[in-house]
Amino acid sequence: MRTARTWTRGLGTAAGALTTALLLGLTTAPAAPAASAAPPAAAATTHEAEQATVSGGTVASDHAGYTGTGFVDYDNAGGGHVEWRVDAARAGTATLTFRHANGSAADRPLDIAVNGTTTARAKAFPATGAWTTWRTVGVTASLKAGANTIRATAGTAGGPNLDHLAVTPATPGDTATPAAVNGRLKVCGTKLCNQHGKPVQLRGMSTHGTQWYARCVTPGSLDALAGDWKADVLRVSTYVQEGGYETDPRKYTDLVHSVIDQATARGLYVIVDWHMLDPGDPYHNLSRAKTFFTEIAQRHRGRTNLLYEIANEPSGVSWSRIKGYAEELIPVIRAHDPNTPVLVGTRAWSSFGVSEGANESEVVAAPVNASNIMYTFHFYASSHRDAYLATLSRAADRLPVFVTEFGTQDYAGEGADDFAMAQRYLDLMAAKKISWVNWNFSDDHRSGAVFKTGTCANDGPWTGTASLKPAGVWVRDRVRTPDDFPTS
Repeated sequence: MRTARTWTRGLGTAAGALTTALLLGLTTAPAAPAASAAPPAAAATTHEAEQATVSGGTVASDHAGYTGTGFVDYDNAGGGHVEWRVDAARAGTATLTFRHANGSAADRPLDIAVNGTTTARAKAFPATGAWTTWRTVGVTASLKAGANTIRATAGTAGGPNLDHLAVTPATPGDTATPAAVNGRLKVCGTKLCNQHGKPVQLRGMSTHGTQWYARCVTPGSLDALAGDWKADVLRVSTYVQEGGYETDPRKYTDLVHSVIDQATARGLYVIVDWHMLDPGDPYHNLSRAKTFFTEIAQRHRGRTNLLYEIANEPSGVSWSRIKGYAEELIPVIRAHDPNTPVLVGTRAWSSFGVSEGANESEVVAAPVNASNIMYTFHFYASSHRDAYLATLSRAADRLPVFVTEFGTQDYAGEGADDFAMAQRYLDLMAAKKISWVNWNFSDDHRSGAVFKTGTCANDGPWTGTASLKPAGVWVRDRVRTPDDFPTS
């Protein structure tokens, strides 16, 4: 949301060079919340590398300490792979543990693909000190019921020696994640409802632009968001301009696929955010949006944990033009995915028009001609005071509303925090079951980024409060409070 156009969120000299490799990795999923009588841990099944399909490597036994009858020694070149067939009794999250030795002085990264989709790109297999010293590397992935293929492909320098793959399925009965409890969401009246038809409130975080801060969305940070923060939802912000999607559609679409897979493995809902910001006319990117959402909807239409946000912050255009854009794009999505809720941005940086002298009445009078949709509202507590709060309250009584972005600072996401005003918004949203997402899950230098500068470059620490700015401590405390997810 903006009241002036003096700032583009996240631009910086160092941020432009951020890498995306860590975003495409996975580690062990967060532990489930403690239960009064925990079920027994699921047993791992070991699959020896020498019994897998091997290309670009040989089966060897000249270094002691392996299990089975040997191990796979990759060729010292890229592209070699080891592929296992793994049968799963049921669909769900599994931990893939690779036992390896690496006597070289450097990492020997592998791409890990499950059923043909890369779930961990350039996953580090670090040096172990000797070829006879074996260590393990863990990856979390989603398996389908029945036969699965798991492939480990070497980078340009070749891979480590691989001993075996151990597959540990999710603990039976471990279904207490937000997405498992609530299932597919749908809009019912003015509320967001779960699979039981009960209104729910989701709470979580938004990434910063993935063209700048991909390394803040890592296996460790997502583990912390799901396990330590106990979040329900992650918003994945794909900027269209500003060095984002339009510069490399394939790259940024693949990043979204990867984050969806990783967040799904951790039981989170995912908002796929088409982050159009400047220019503010959504029609400027209509053809790009059709291409992007067509692929996302085709690839992920079977998932029950998604929401599509089709226009982040329209500005400088009428509500009728935003409405027209939505009514052109939504049928394109529905042709491939008829069930996932769609979130529609509102006028004046998703303020229901307040930042340009209007209010929610124009949306009430002329709603988008589509079902299973919600309207977005953004606020920044230090800048957006009582008029904005009153608009949100009135709108939520007449329309389904999702606050897909807010901050405790000014509209630029910086400056002093106004926690008192922000709490007034949160109290209202709790009372009316309005779901919300905070901006932003990065270490940008501005006060609105929850992590201290340098946290992402150092890969954490992600849990606890030591790496958090004051806004991060505040919002983490509020995300962590118990959810109210009625099931009957």
